[in-house]
Amino acid sequence: MDIEYEVKYHQLEEKYWWFQARRDMVFRLINELKLATDAPILEIGCSGGPLLQRLRTVGYSNLTGIDVSEAGIAVAQQRGIPNVSCMDGAHLSFPDNAFDLVVASDVLEHIQDEAQALREWTRVLKPGGKLLVFVPAFQFLWGKHDEANHHFRRYTAAQLAASLRKAGLQVKRRSYWNVSLFFPTAAVRLLKKVLPTDNKPAEDDFFAAPPLVNTLLTSIITAENRLLQALNAPVGVSVFALAMKSPTV
Repeated sequence: MDIEYEVKYHQLEEKYWWFQARRDMVFRLINELKLATDAPILEIGCSGGPLLQRLRTVGYSNLTGIDVSEAGIAVAQQRGIPNVSCMDGAHLSFPDNAFDLVVASDVLEHIQDEAQALREWTRVLKPGGKLLVFVPAFQFLWGKHDEANHHFRRYTAAQLAASLRKAGLQVKRRSYWNVSLFFPTAAVRLLKKVLPTDNKPAEDDFFAAPPLVNTLLTSIITAENRLLQALNAPVGVSVFALAMKSPTV
């Protein structure tokens, strides 16, 4: 991730509509698992810790967060979030069978050796433990945002599920996310591909939205999240999957 983008990310992640709406969906999916409040949970790519903060407020007490960003971990520590540290998500220092749940939101696409990362995430799960993964969807949506974020790939739901199965996990659910903005995003990204190219450096799609726009987009995607608790979407800007480590491992 570019330094300039990283600074912007930490400034926006707490209140920006995209991050708020995605955390809301992650939180809903975690709640559906009905984990004990003392169940060990690991967030890979915790950044400044807003998801961990929310989980703490509802009683989860055994939380661990890691991120490759020293700046992100510093923000989390400043917020008083315990058990956060700087660590490579593809090379974990945790013992085998340590966590009931591992969460990785928009992390896997940043790791070149996908198989290595998924092996590690599977290794640290307890037998019967769950892995919740969010990644950007559809390679045809690739744009300068992906370049600015140093992504290696985007995924279809089938591709993500296949990668999880290769790691020895059982895929329990897969769906696209952020359906509402899929068609506008696709139109803009595809239009940029056919227009004359400029020589501007890679740029991300995040900007400081006016408060009213930010609130409106948060409300739209949050309403969509409620539907996605019961339905699997056929398209979206992102894709998520919930997978389980075999209970007999």
